[in-house]
Amino acid sequence: MILLQISAAQGPDECCLAVSLALRQLTKEALKMQVEVNEVECENGNRPNTLRSVLLTLNGELAEQLADQWCGTLQWICDSPWRSGRNRKNWFIGVARFSATVIPKDSEIRVETLKSSGPGGQHVNKTESAVRATHIASGISVKVQSERSQHANKRLAYLLIAHKLEQLEQYQLDAQRAERRLFHHHIVRGMPVRVFSGERFTLVK
Repeated sequence: MILLQISAAQGPDECCLAVSLALRQLTKEALKMQVEVNEVECENGNRPNTLRSVLLTLNGELAEQLADQWCGTLQWICDSPWRSGRNRKNWFIGVARFSATVIPKDSEIRVETLKSSGPGGQHVNKTESAVRATHIASGISVKVQSERSQHANKRLAYLLIAHKLEQLEQYQLDAQRAERRLFHHHIVRGMPVRVFSGERFTLVK
């Protein structure tokens, strides 16, 4: 099982459209290669039929090969459908494969089994193959029912939690960097708590 994310990052609406188009093309290629693609999570764009990001699972003998063909930066060359008269024709999105470096331990996760449900509340099947997993320390929770077996759904749930934990860690690091950058612009020039002098950096007071 491979987790693959297609993202427009902070790009404009055209990049979100490119994500939708890339998903459609990847799905076509996966069908030819007999790779099963399941959509796990998605964030819609501001305009209809656009996606800010989409997280997929790839399953099959050629899943690795398909992922390798897509990972990296994608360029879409096209006139904007919304901004007539503009010269910009190049739009960039990213595709990244997620490989969990640290999978949560069983003792860190609370797992509940559920019946898989479809549109309108109808049951996809009568067995409890769906899984809701919660990371106890952070409260991060995911529900997975895209796989056929409870074991596969549990494995995917653990991967998703690991993915979200890494995203949370990255977000916190980014916030710390932003706070440090902001600090540089807020240094008070008067009333120092310590004073040093000379090349030897001698404490004065």
